[in-house]
Amino acid sequence: MLRTVLWSFGLLAVLAAVPAKAQEQVGDTDWRPRVAAPAYSGEGPLVRVDEAHGSVQTIDGRYAGFAALMRADGYRVDAGRGRLDRPGALEGVAVLVISNPASPDEDARASALDASEIEAVASWVEHGGSLLLAADHAPHGAAAEALAARFGVVMGKGYAVQRAGTEVTGNLNFPREALADHPIIAGRNDAEGVARVRSFTGQSLKGPAEATVLMALSDDAVEAPDLETLQTIRSRLRAGENPQTVMDELTRPALPAQGLAMPFGDGRVVVLGEAGMLTAQVVGFPDQPDREPFRFGLNTEGHDDQQFALNLMHWLSRLTP
Repeated sequence: MLRTVLWSFGLLAVLAAVPAKAQEQVGDTDWRPRVAAPAYSGEGPLVRVDEAHGSVQTIDGRYAGFAALMRADGYRVDAGRGRLDRPGALEGVAVLVISNPASPDEDARASALDASEIEAVASWVEHGGSLLLAADHAPHGAAAEALAARFGVVMGKGYAVQRAGTEVTGNLNFPREALADHPIIAGRNDAEGVARVRSFTGQSLKGPAEATVLMALSDDAVEAPDLETLQTIRSRLRAGENPQTVMDELTRPALPAQGLAMPFGDGRVVVLGEAGMLTAQVVGFPDQPDREPFRFGLNTEGHDDQQFALNLMHWLSRLTP
């Protein structure tokens, strides 16, 4: 059954077609979130965005849109810049956000967090904390793999894509039938219900038995290991090679989900295989000043990602059961 549907080639096409040195990916500071009825007035719960493990998703950078949305909903937001296993590191924090952590050395497969920090986070969640872990396309899955595994989550670690004729896309729409029966989707009332979620190129996930699949990938979704392989797929499809042969040779079946929610002890965990859907970003082309910047995330239309992000945080901060 097809549960996800194709959108446009979007970000994946930009990544595959334009060399990284010719791109400039930053937070979209022109985007301003609007929240009609903020969840909190006064001093809301503290959301801490980890900035100590190599991520470029900072609250003054690519995750500025996420921070702005949370503040518009009444949360307090700050940056975590120290080790997560130091005494009092998470004292007073309601929700810890770790988005696209990076390996600490040249080996992109190395864990972004060491064993001591992983155990500290797991213990904190088990005793009532809430964790949002977002890790999208390669190499981010490898850097976050050990932390995810501590919560029973398997990461695909590549690029989750679908084929459309002679193209592949990682920009996927999840209609209502691909979304879970869960408070993150239902919201607190009819006005907060989520009918469509869009992702902007990420990896696939598999959760433990107690996890709810928030965003179900379709049965024909596949995963490519890296961007170079995606470029090869695009070239061979455009050259007229047999699509099934190309995909069979260069991809593997995707894991079933791109979003998971689960209890963990007395705490709560959400794991997403795509980080950009929670913020607003723009890709510019400095060597092509006449080229229109490419926007992706909350600053695009045709989806309910903003409400999804709000509902997700409402569940993690225990506004919803």
